Amino acid sequence: MKTTVIGLGLIGGSIARDLRKSGFATELIGVDSSEENAAKALEIGLVDRIETLEAGVKDTDLVIIAIPVNKELEVLPQVLDLIGSGTTVADMGSTKKVIVDLVANHKRRKNFVPGHPMSGTEDSGPTAALEGLFKGKIAILCDQENSGPQHVALIEKMFQVLGMDIAYMTSDEQDHSTAFVSHLPHAAAYALANAVQAKEDRKIIFDLASGGFRSTVRLAKSSATMWHPIFQQNREYVVESLNVYIKHLIEFRDCMKNEEDDKMLDLINNANKIRGILEGKNPHFLKNEEKVTKLYTK
Repeated sequence: MKTTVIGLGLIGGSIARDLRKSGFATELIGVDSSEENAAKALEIGLVDRIETLEAGVKDTDLVIIAIPVNKELEVLPQVLDLIGSGTTVADMGSTKKVIVDLVANHKRRKNFVPGHPMSGTEDSGPTAALEGLFKGKIAILCDQENSGPQHVALIEKMFQVLGMDIAYMTSDEQDHSTAFVSHLPHAAAYALANAVQAKEDRKIIFDLASGGFRSTVRLAKSSATMWHPIFQQNREYVVESLNVYIKHLIEFRDCMKNEEDDKMLDLINNANKIRGILEGKNPHFLKNEEKVTKLYTK
């Protein structure tokens, strides 16, 4: 399988590592707007060679686009203009509706499969690429009925090779869901980091920072180049998720302010239920999971 990866950072590089190891990709071509990143990706063996966009997508079997979503608005239409009729194109962006709508009427729309592997770290660049990053995680495929079945099947197979289960959603459902489980945590981490840095005695605070603080604020290290356009493209749903979060923050604050200690304890105990939900012990969660699992490709 001749595979071209556009964007050789954490996601694109990690995909390249696993596709090479599995034998899914027999030839890996890299495309990156950064000469430095391209050179490093070649040096550490993520790809076999570096090409321009036009040369990189010519006569290739599969194109994987793993770049910031604002850049994808420019690159995706170019790729669809350049590819042959048999080439499959998939993107890995965290937002979907704006991107899908952009190419809705493109003559090669059937070749495009919108995807989102739900995995990552706060690191970026080719050296951040990790083997096994996606194993055991969920990949979302969007609006699959608008993609050619042979192209959907190829991307399903790719995600299976990466060790992922697959869920199917509309692009709008994807944006709404990820606003709460991915975009909100990043926004909250950025706000927390700014709140602590605004303290006059912040140096002392950072000296005292423990594992709890570090794990909570870890996402604030995530690249602005990647996350700023995600927030822009999913503005409506991220604002909705932030409003819900702020409502619960205010409720917690007011319990402490008004010395409503019993209510505060109830809020903490209710929050503790997240452990069972994440471990699959909550019956409502299991019902929803069963509903989604029927759409998985095993």
